[in-house]
Amino acid sequence: MSNKTVVSPSENIKQYDLDDPALFINRELSLLEFNRRVLDEAQDETNPLLERAKFLAIYNSNMDEFFMIRVAGLKQQVAVGITKTPANGLTPTEQLLAIRKKVRANLVDMYACFHEVRQKLSETGIHLHSYDELTKVQRQSVDNYFNNDIFPLLTPLASDPGRPFPHISNLIVNLAVSVRDPETGGEHFARLKLPGKTSRLVPIKPRQGDSHRTHRFIWLEDLIANNLDNLFPGFEIIDVHYFRITRNADMEIEADEASDLMDAIEATVRRRHFGFVVRLTVSATMPEHTRQLLVRNFNVGPKDVYESEASLDLAGLMSLMKLDRPDLKDPPHQASIHPRLREMRYPEDIFNIIRKGDILLHHPYDSFVPVVDFLKAAARDPDVVALKQTLYRAGQNSPVVDALMNARENGKQVSALVELKARFDEESNISWARTLERAGVHVLYGFRSLKTHSKICLVIRREADGIRRYVHLATGNYNAITAKIYTDMGLFTCDPKIGADASDLFNALTGYSKKEDYEKFLVAPLSLRKRFNALIEREIDWAKKGKPAKLIFKMNALIDAKFIKQIYKASQRGVKVEVIARSICGLRPGIPGLSENVRVISIVGRFLEHTRIYYFHNGGNPEIYLGSADIMSRNLDRRIETLFPIEDPTLKEELIAALGISWADNTQAHQLRADGSYIRLSSKEDEKVRNSQIEFMKLVENQ
Repeated sequence: MSNKTVVSPSENIKQYDLDDPALFINRELSLLEFNRRVLDEAQDETNPLLERAKFLAIYNSNMDEFFMIRVAGLKQQVAVGITKTPANGLTPTEQLLAIRKKVRANLVDMYACFHEVRQKLSETGIHLHSYDELTKVQRQSVDNYFNNDIFPLLTPLASDPGRPFPHISNLIVNLAVSVRDPETGGEHFARLKLPGKTSRLVPIKPRQGDSHRTHRFIWLEDLIANNLDNLFPGFEIIDVHYFRITRNADMEIEADEASDLMDAIEATVRRRHFGFVVRLTVSATMPEHTRQLLVRNFNVGPKDVYESEASLDLAGLMSLMKLDRPDLKDPPHQASIHPRLREMRYPEDIFNIIRKGDILLHHPYDSFVPVVDFLKAAARDPDVVALKQTLYRAGQNSPVVDALMNARENGKQVSALVELKARFDEESNISWARTLERAGVHVLYGFRSLKTHSKICLVIRREADGIRRYVHLATGNYNAITAKIYTDMGLFTCDPKIGADASDLFNALTGYSKKEDYEKFLVAPLSLRKRFNALIEREIDWAKKGKPAKLIFKMNALIDAKFIKQIYKASQRGVKVEVIARSICGLRPGIPGLSENVRVISIVGRFLEHTRIYYFHNGGNPEIYLGSADIMSRNLDRRIETLFPIEDPTLKEELIAALGISWADNTQAHQLRADGSYIRLSSKEDEKVRNSQIEFMKLVENQ
């Protein structure tokens, strides 16, 4: 932290150099801290056992993505000699060193947690066996499964002077097999890849005395390793060990490679399969000569090799959540239909209900079904003439896409902007785009240079008094699956000004427009940053007048350096700032004379906190915005984002109450400290235990 502070005699404010790198937390290290909080949930003994296993699986998957994108990006910067540093001042090389240190420390805890959870699961009747632990009858059963269902899918690939080292797929567990020819005594290496689309945990035949609550499994790679004689007949198996690689997936779209955006995206996805190796994970028992063989062929350094004390891919634990063991899971949550929407007798009634006033939904506590019903009603209603929709991550078997196609079949004008550049959803979105095109929907793919991240649906209806626009706006994706596990908010409205803004936005997306000022919307990269600057300055002005001044921001990530500097300035002027940032936060709270008025928490629980809410106190007449944007440079400057105001007084009160519930969490919340670490909050002796997600569930149940 900078020690150079000067007290201004006129304003008694310490003057910090806001460009001092010590005032900012590194993005990558902050993201590792978030993943650490996910791992903490797996370690938390108050969580049901299968939920702990689920969090281990999530942590594993999160770290895969972290290496594929964040670490890969840093390694590319090092390779081309980039020395430019972010606001925190760490070079790419320094970041990689710090990352490796944290990752290795977390791996020790992850494997210790896995072994503990495995033991406790065994005590409840869920067993993850090794092959050696199986009875003769069980071995015969799984061996039969291997011979009938797995063996035909396997292709051992030898590596010798006549056969080059095979291509290894990303994130797939492989077997490194050493065999000996008994005739010549020569030793040989072969690689065996686990078959795709096959469960990693193979069910085992029950033992005598097992109850219906008993479940037994063996890892697929363990089963294969103990049946290698069938794959290498006539050869002696010397040893077998496991390895797994993580490839670079941080691919830039080469706009000049293709005539249109879809071709460019498809080419990018294909290249991802051949990205350079970022991480090599090996069995801890793998001998040095085998390890070095892999290191040479993957062209990785020793610092990029990580040892595993358990399965190399704990994401396979997620399949345990399918077991019928409610005693080992969180109590089920049944989403509620919003009280206003229970009045509907027919789907088309939703338009009458929206005309009576705006409706705010809070998912997954409020059901996502009314959003789908809204689209289905629009598809059928003869008075609806057009639908316009943005799609970022639609998911599989999308009822939203089905409704859009049904609308087109019924003669409506339907336009859909399908963002092809949604990372890791590119192939799915390409498929949906083509499906919609075949149905006659006018499909746009977004822009080469900007991702369209806005969440908006516009329905245009001809009514007795003229054309009326109905709009649904949201903080999250139009994905019926993630709407059950992500916390998000959505607004139904037919406010004419919002409807006009929605039309202007879609015209900009589908045609050509230089419009920058919208009546109600804040749109990135046009007006969002500028308007937020003004709103924060207004709050500073209230503080200067000696009036209460407050900012409350709830989002996924806060990392934009310019924005953080503004928060520092606001704090110095006496503005109270409360930040609920689920994952990344680059701001250091609690620095005397700079950010002592700032407090930051992160909530990690059974649902993924995804809501974006921005509250500006404004002298007691608060302005509140919801929308798609986090406070990151990419969202403010390189994406099309939409924030929308909540103006209905009742809905404002609902949002303020919701922010209060989240802020009072002392069970799932972690508080950020100035050094970049987090401490889990807990209730004091005389304090009520508060779990915000449970409170929201109870709130809708009581409705």
